[in-house]
Parts: sequence; structure tokens; C-alpha cells
Amino acid sequence: MGQAEDILELISSMKAKDEPFALATVVRTVAATAVKAGAKAVILPDGTVSGGWIGGGCARAAVLKAAKDALADGQPRLVSVQPPDLLEDQGIAAGDERGGIRFVKNMCPSQGTTDVFVEPVLPRPQLVVCGASPVAVAIAELGRRIGFALTVCAPAGDQAAFPNADRRIEGFALPVEDTGTRFVVVSTQGRGDEAALQAALSVDAAYVAFVGSRKKAEALKAMLAKRGVTAEKLARLKAPAGLDLGSITPDEIAISILAEIIAVRRASHPRGEAA
Repeated sequence: MGQAEDILELISSMKAKDEPFALATVVRTVAATAVKAGAKAVILPDGTVSGGWIGGGCARAAVLKAAKDALADGQPRLVSVQPPDLLEDQGIAAGDERGGIRFVKNMCPSQGTTDVFVEPVLPRPQLVVCGASPVAVAIAELGRRIGFALTVCAPAGDQAAFPNADRRIEGFALPVEDTGTRFVVVSTQGRGDEAALQAALSVDAAYVAFVGSRKKAEALKAMLAKRGVTAEKLARLKAPAGLDLGSITPDEIAISILAEIIAVRRASHPRGEAA
């Protein structure tokens, strides 16, 4: 198996495991360089090159830094490594960014130019559905269709209502840490409301919402406060869940909630997680 096939297999494997990485691709070279256009490398969050090759020390440090930055904010980068005299002719200093390009000085003897596109590949966003109400089922079906990784938290007897779940948790014991940004929706409809809400508010999530009336949500928040859940955590709860679209049916309510989740997600990552 050649290098191209190896790197593609590695990319496929890491995406299947929902592991974050940056993909660096050489898109252009000018003059004498050790690497040619099309070369790729997989870079891990700690800066380790897991596979592939994009040249030696001339471009390596700049590309690794760009990969870390890209993984931190979800935005791709284009790095142009150029010899000092070429940068000077353009009136550009090393470290400048212009038109979306980060310029870096090439101090290697080759004095060539290498342009590298660095793209973050982040885990799919996690949609966590707690409960097995008709709204929960609708949210799960629609959410997975639009690209969310689906985790279902429900009693064992209710799991069959979610045939396409990526992960199943019997009850509401959510893991404290997880890959990908989490969006949690509690739609238990009176079957474990308090336990599900306490679990949802105990983990790191970009969005936690409760499907139910405002009055019921306030009563549950009062009960949770007595249990020791902090005011800061309770303030994170969105209730009622979803945008005010005048929704009535379970599918309509699910659409309003997913629309709100999309709005929250895009507000924090304008271009979204890389696919």
C-alpha cells in the first residue's frame, strides 16, 4: 500500500472513531522544495504527526502551530512558507496574515516556497436525547439525519424506539467527558425528569434544554436547587426547549429544538465542525 492509500486509511479510521485531528495538504510549491503538491499529513491536537509528510523543518513548525490553532477554533488556515527576499519584495513580514494567508519565513537552503492548507477535522457534534417520549424519538431521527452523533439515554425497555442510535446509555448516567460538542435535550415526559435534568446539568454541554412547560421547568429547578445543584448550572437550562415557531406536533417541536441547537452551534463555530 502506497503513502496516499495509507494516509487515506488513517483519515478514515480517525473519523470513524470521532478523534480530532488536522489534515495538512501541500497545495503549491515553487522552486526547489523537498515536498511536492498533494503531499498530506495527519496532525494530532498535541502536535504529533500521526501519518504522512509535508516536508522538513522549513515548514514543519509553522504547519504544526497552524494545526493547533485550527483545532482550537475550528477554522482552517493557509500557510505560505517563503524565502526572506520574496517576503520583503511583497512588503510582508514573517507572521503577517493577509487575505486569510499566514506568511512564514523559509530559512532553509532550498529557499523555495511551500503553501500548505491546514483543515481541522473535529468529532461530529453529539446530540444527547434523554427520555423516550414522541418528541425525543423525533429529535433523535431528525438530528441524526442532519449529521449529529446520537446518544440515547433511556431505560432498557425504551431503547428499541431508537433503532439508529450511535450510543446507548441505560438510564441517565452521562459521561463527564466526551468527544465533540454536546447538545443535550431532556424529553422524559414525567418519567425521570429530575434525574435526567440533574445528569444533564452535571456535564459540560453547549446546550441543555427541557421539553415541557415553563411552569414545570421552574418546579423542577426548585427541586434540583434543594438537591444542591448550583444556580449557575440551573441558569444554563433552556426551558421550554426550542425556538418559538408555534409548533404543535412532535415533529414540529423537534424541528424547533434542532433549529435552536443549530443556531447555538453556528454562533460558536461559524463554519461548523469539519466533516
